[in-house]
Amino acid sequence: MKKYSIGIDLGGTKILTALVERANGSVIKFVKKKTKKDKGSKKIIKKLIESIEELLYDIDISNIDSIGIGSAGQIDRENGIIIGAPNLECYNFNVKEILSEKFNLPVFLGNDVEAAALGEKKFGAGKNYTDFVCIFVGTGIGSSIIKNNRIMKGATGTAGELGHIIVDLNGRPCACGAHGCLEAYASRSAIETRIEGALKKGRKSCISDFLEEGKSITSKMIQKSVEKEDDLVIQCLTEASEYLSGGIASVINLINPELVILGGGLINAVDFFYQQTIKKARAKSLPVPAEKIKFKKAELGDFSGVVGAAFLGENEL
Repeated sequence: MKKYSIGIDLGGTKILTALVERANGSVIKFVKKKTKKDKGSKKIIKKLIESIEELLYDIDISNIDSIGIGSAGQIDRENGIIIGAPNLECYNFNVKEILSEKFNLPVFLGNDVEAAALGEKKFGAGKNYTDFVCIFVGTGIGSSIIKNNRIMKGATGTAGELGHIIVDLNGRPCACGAHGCLEAYASRSAIETRIEGALKKGRKSCISDFLEEGKSITSKMIQKSVEKEDDLVIQCLTEASEYLSGGIASVINLINPELVILGGGLINAVDFFYQQTIKKARAKSLPVPAEKIKFKKAELGDFSGVVGAAFLGENEL
């Protein structure tokens, strides 16, 4: 009999919930809900329960082994608590306790990019590598480090916070409460903010043609604007790639991985941004690691996080 796990990618923009076949990592069915305007632990848990119930419609729950959640923010894995996730407005949120009682299943919690790295290691771009870094560019910038086939968690379980390295000591405010963090300069949200700010100041851009009132800028809109060689959008992407490539070069110099995997909607949709970033990252790295480092896009696309989350209950990669 086939066995399945439920994998959940809980991010600042969306909740993606999937039924994952354990034998091969295949996504059998998925449910996607927006979180952008519905944040805070009460709203998030309501959406998580709704998503799981929708996913389980017509599914025999006895075939489900576990629920795994990859969440943005800092995580207490052992107790299943989201300690702090500014992009979700969740703090000290015991998601494990609530969901395990509701569905009578084991629940495992990990960082969202940790889950994505696990998915890419088992079934994607990292399959044949023992040392790599996985970086996802979205609402924030998340990363996870795989060293000797193990996820590096660090002393407090918060290793890999590339988005919160300081790139400007007196820089822009970040959702974490600090100033000058990389994700305040190079995340998709940061790029959107720069574009929106320029539009409000009167800069002309074809991205205005794609925007509907009350709607946010999307990665697809950014890509369409790049295709039209829009000056404003290209300028904002180029600036962000300078910062992101500097952060990646720092990681390459510090831990010397074999591979850097880049993922997230912006990376997948906008090849210009991806190519600019990896070109500059190689140029900014020390010569020896720069020559050997490999770059890949996440092969599982939007499903990296949910596939990896489904296997969070395993101790080994």
